[in-house]
Amino acid sequence: MEATGTDEVDKLKTKFISAWNNMKYNENKLLPARSGCTIEDHVIAGNVEEFRKDFISRIWLTYREEFPQIEGSAFTTDCGWGCTLRTGQMLLAQGLILHFLGRAWTWPDALNIENSDSDSWTSNTVKKFTASFEASLSGESELKTPTVSQKETIRRHSDDHEMRNEIYHRKIISWFGDSPLALFGLHQLIKYGKKSGKKAGDWYGPAVVAHILRKAVEEARHPDLQGITIYVAQDCTVYSSDVIDKQCTSMASDNTDDKAVIILIPVRLGGERTNTDYLDFVKGILSLEYCVGIIGGKPKQSYYFAGFQDDSLIYMDPHYCQSFVDVSIKDFPLETFHCPSPKKMSFRKMDPSCTIGFYCRNVQDFKRASEEITKMLKISSKEKYPLFTFVNGHSRDYDFTSTTTNEEDLFSEDEKKRLKRFSTEEFVLL
Repeated sequence: MEATGTDEVDKLKTKFISAWNNMKYNENKLLPARSGCTIEDHVIAGNVEEFRKDFISRIWLTYREEFPQIEGSAFTTDCGWGCTLRTGQMLLAQGLILHFLGRAWTWPDALNIENSDSDSWTSNTVKKFTASFEASLSGESELKTPTVSQKETIRRHSDDHEMRNEIYHRKIISWFGDSPLALFGLHQLIKYGKKSGKKAGDWYGPAVVAHILRKAVEEARHPDLQGITIYVAQDCTVYSSDVIDKQCTSMASDNTDDKAVIILIPVRLGGERTNTDYLDFVKGILSLEYCVGIIGGKPKQSYYFAGFQDDSLIYMDPHYCQSFVDVSIKDFPLETFHCPSPKKMSFRKMDPSCTIGFYCRNVQDFKRASEEITKMLKISSKEKYPLFTFVNGHSRDYDFTSTTTNEEDLFSEDEKKRLKRFSTEEFVLL
């Protein structure tokens, strides 16, 4: 959908100039104009590159084949049935990227990925890709020009920082490897799905996947993952005290730091079809710096929605069957874990069943996020009930049963009932 009319083009250029200045430059420093092209042209070109780097840097998890056999089945591929598990993995992976690497991080080799769909990289596509990218960078101030003696120190620190980032980049991808030992790999997710009556080859809905991801993170014993947890909303309600309790619970008695949290909220955007009245709300949610995307799709297909352009959603598609990659080997290839080009889908085609994800680094971050999201909910709901809500207190204060789980019974009876209900209500994903 290309812009039409001079006014639209001027608005687009103005947006790019503002965004580019906020992201990379202060008000006194712009890209120099060259012969035959304006500053605005450079700004638009720069934004296209920044968009490409940001999009490609996201971790892309797709169907795979020829991986180790899934326990209790004959499956060595998830082609045809695992797409919602893959989109759930992508949302969790984005949360982990924010947690360990930060929103400004991009993969240094992102632009070296071969672009199979060059038409996708137009300036108009950049127009409305997650505004959180701009928001998270807009407050960063530019470093003062270093002295010669400082430059070497900065270079060393920069090299160390890049090395650390690459270690975590690979580590995060390895957690999603297709092997029985990978913490958030398909094999582990299916194991937790069995607790809710699911098995390999079954179709999984966005709400069921939300609970499976929560269990996977709760059961992960890796030292790096003790500082993050997942909360799944109950019946479209986020109970603030329950979230904060999860953030303040530490396995180590000497650790007083509050945890980061990924909040997953299963919702329906209508009845049999998505209500287009929710379009502005979904665009607003994807514009928040706290949002890590949406597990959704259209009937019979699941996508990971990462942004929007006009009335279309930008997504990553898991429906590519790629060969198994052994992530346990040193310097395993990264290219197949990064998507070379985005896809777009009209909001009208979106299935109403989806799960929205938010990342909050600590308790204060959660409180700020809940305030911002609540304001947006009030604006978008108008005369209707909001899609979901944040309330003070614990779920038990509202007559919900609070039960604990043990290793033998990872899901409580109440959770099992809720998951079975989700399984029957949600659309079938192929």
